[in-house]
Amino acid sequence: MISVFCLLIIFIPIFLVRKEPENIVIEDAKEEPKYDYKQYNNMRVLHVKTNSVEEINLDDYLLGVVSAEMPANYEQEALNAQAVVARTYTIYSIEHNKNKHENADICDDSNCCQAWISKDNRLERWDEDKRDEYWKKIENAVKNTKGKIITYNGEVIDAFFHSNSGGYTEIPANVWGGTGYPYLQTVQTSGEEAYSQYQSEVKISKNDFINKIKNKHNNFYINFNDKDCIKVVELTESNRVKTLKIGNIEISGVEMRTLLGLKSANFTFEINGDDLIFKVIGYGHGVGMSQTGADSLAKQGYNYEEIIKHFYKDVEVNCIF
Repeated sequence: MISVFCLLIIFIPIFLVRKEPENIVIEDAKEEPKYDYKQYNNMRVLHVKTNSVEEINLDDYLLGVVSAEMPANYEQEALNAQAVVARTYTIYSIEHNKNKHENADICDDSNCCQAWISKDNRLERWDEDKRDEYWKKIENAVKNTKGKIITYNGEVIDAFFHSNSGGYTEIPANVWGGTGYPYLQTVQTSGEEAYSQYQSEVKISKNDFINKIKNKHNNFYINFNDKDCIKVVELTESNRVKTLKIGNIEISGVEMRTLLGLKSANFTFEINGDDLIFKVIGYGHGVGMSQTGADSLAKQGYNYEEIIKHFYKDVEVNCIF
């Protein structure tokens, strides 16, 4: 049975949180998601390092995700937003990726699913004088948003997130190809340059550069005496490198990021003697919610629902139990 509290949340007038009420479709705003929270009370998590599966209560699992994925010194509203995003990502994964992991719903590897850490291990890594304060913030993030997920047209969304967008988020097609995800568009976020994740630099020798490219493209050849031996062919709308010409081949900026271990596909480069220097803006694929962006918005006074609706377009935040 849906609680009175949840019904109140669902039927709050949408103009209280949307900045453009003229675009609202009332029927969509009132539509309830098609998911029963009770079926997700317990889930199976694959711990990749030990290759073991553990059954965990969903909210207990989310404590481990939020504390692993977002710094606890971030604003409470940013942590609240992360809890909703993590819950949404989890339920979407259970519904749509049932065959991804044998005997498990999700894994604890951030390169595959979401990071997760046990409470004991998390507490050990925090300074002793901060442990109680930080864990209380994590507990509040999960409790304050209990049962909340993000929906688009009544369906749970694939809630991608990343560390720092460099000021602009990216659309999925420029990272993974394909189409769809109308709720994942390029949006601008101010204040991200204040975080350490905003910029980084990678220096690599010409020989190492050639070898890394040849590991993937064995016919690769480059003449560094040619002034256009490395050239950006096309940028995405978010200013990331879409296509890059290097020597005799063209590759995507995403592939270059992977081959060289860059923190994002938003980079510039220069050749300095025997080295190449890549200057990088942002951290992560750039799709969905930026975590530093969420904290920046929280510092500006946004609540967690407003933060979510900034990064995911035309969505609702609903209570599902």
